[in-house]
Amino acid sequence: MTESRDILLVEDNAYDIELAVIALLKGVCGRAHEIVTCRDGEVALDYLCRRGSYHDRHSGHPAVVLLDLKLPRVDGFEVLQRIKTNTDLSTVPVVVLTSSREPSDIRRSYDFGANAYVVKPMSFDDYMDVVCRVGYFWTTVNVPPVVPALSLQPC
Repeated sequence: MTESRDILLVEDNAYDIELAVIALLKGVCGRAHEIVTCRDGEVALDYLCRRGSYHDRHSGHPAVVLLDLKLPRVDGFEVLQRIKTNTDLSTVPVVVLTSSREPSDIRRSYDFGANAYVVKPMSFDDYMDVVCRVGYFWTTVNVPPVVPALSLQPC
């Protein structure tokens, strides 16, 4: 499947979305085609699986999914688990970007296949710096695997 340089940001807090988008645009230096935001886990899965209002989106996967854990409808753990157990999506990098420092959340995220776990910094400058660096790494520095075209496995 063709890989894109798009970023999927799954976050329900409007303020965090606004800050993350600004930081990501700074971090990827215009290299990302698009920053897609989804405010709940169900919509994120629709995007990834190209269903519902996303049925006709381009066929590539995002360069990275930045995933909050506490989401309405379908929580971040369920989204992560469904991504990592889906043959077509399993190589998509997922970075958990959350305010939780709970050891059980960290462990569970890695057990479900998270590629990284980032705790949102409390200060504005640190938050902007961390999100900028995460976006830059996954869209510019990281080399994704070459994945053959597969039929989309139901999510």
